[in-house]
Amino acid sequence: MQIRVRCGCGEASCPEWAVVELQGVVQPQASFAGTTRGLHIGRLCSAPSPSSKAGFTFTVGYHELAGTKVALKKPLLVLRKKKPEQSGGEKERAAEVELEVIGVIRHKILFKDRPKALISKPATKEKKTLQPAAASAT
Repeated sequence: MQIRVRCGCGEASCPEWAVVELQGVVQPQASFAGTTRGLHIGRLCSAPSPSSKAGFTFTVGYHELAGTKVALKKPLLVLRKKKPEQSGGEKERAAEVELEVIGVIRHKILFKDRPKALISKPATKEKKTLQPAAASAT
């Protein structure tokens, strides 16, 4: 079987993609079961937050993860399957597969530490101490 890979954008101008690597499991709520396409998971920011020294922050609900950008040893291609042109016979078309390059992945954003909780502690009530009455009239 022959697989053709074509890149119409050229090597220098291919869109740059990145992989987001998380430790653990991301579980959507039960109401989203089976429909995770286009699901908003959280917010990814490239500017570090004041509380972390990492290059990226990922906020999911009330949790904040700190991550760093890591170069991959070997770049990966993001491919899209193209329908073959209808110039040959039926068996010939079934054997041919053509893939189109739509992006290159050279880096991953690695979140390897435990998330930090963003919920602040409830304000503690301060007990007011009554000042002894000063000499009322002197």
